[in-house]
Amino acid sequence: MTKICISFVAAALLLGCCSAAAAPCITQRNGFPDYLRAFASDAQRSGIGQPGLQALASTQLSGITWRFESNPRSQTGTLQSDPVKFLAKRSGSSADAFINAARKRVQQNAPAFAALEKQYGVPGSVLATIWGLETSWGGYLGDTSVVSGAVTLASYCRRHPRFESHALAALQLVDRGVISSKSRGGPSGELGHMQFLAGNWLKYGVDANGDGEADPYNAVDALATAANMLKSNGWRKGEPFQDGTHNFSVLTVWNDSGNYQRAIAYAASRIGG
Repeated sequence: MTKICISFVAAALLLGCCSAAAAPCITQRNGFPDYLRAFASDAQRSGIGQPGLQALASTQLSGITWRFESNPRSQTGTLQSDPVKFLAKRSGSSADAFINAARKRVQQNAPAFAALEKQYGVPGSVLATIWGLETSWGGYLGDTSVVSGAVTLASYCRRHPRFESHALAALQLVDRGVISSKSRGGPSGELGHMQFLAGNWLKYGVDANGDGEADPYNAVDALATAANMLKSNGWRKGEPFQDGTHNFSVLTVWNDSGNYQRAIAYAASRIGG
């Protein structure tokens, strides 16, 4: 099958995600075992198979996920409304250093990013910025159990029930062999190079390198999936993406933080190309 430098082939992975679950949310850590038992019943009724149920049986509350959700202001960059400060805080260096590194990724992989933009309409500068913000271009993919992070997030009342579908989707990914109970990612159950929520990977996942699998831990597949996700939610090719534009509003499907969106727009516009 044709490789990414020439074209991309989408793989439709969504099989119709899971039914709404009924496990009651919690506000105290000691309520997690009861939530887990109720959620396991919901998962079984939703059609989750034995691999997913086994992964769920070994799930424990993720301490870092709980800390983030009980104190969201502690998350990196949430207080920086200035894109320059946001990028510096998020990257641990400076905005200029981050932008230069992202520009280098685009230049080094120009044919691949050009192919992405041709097919999906999303500039390489936008994708490289998101990639850098999420995992430092694959340098750190996370060290939290994807299943534990997703289920812990779903259990917390501030996030429940919006994220329960993503917890069920994580179990579907286990069933399909995309991830295992040992797969690691972000503290909210994000996975791979672009830190997708599991439900988003199910819906938008793309096999871009032609190996027959849509793999979030493969950078080629992850970048194509990010572009597919933005296009599917209304990204308009060739139009601006600064604050107040249509494309800027599409960035909310990636992250609903205005600070995050402004940082993407600022860095990508400076990267150019």
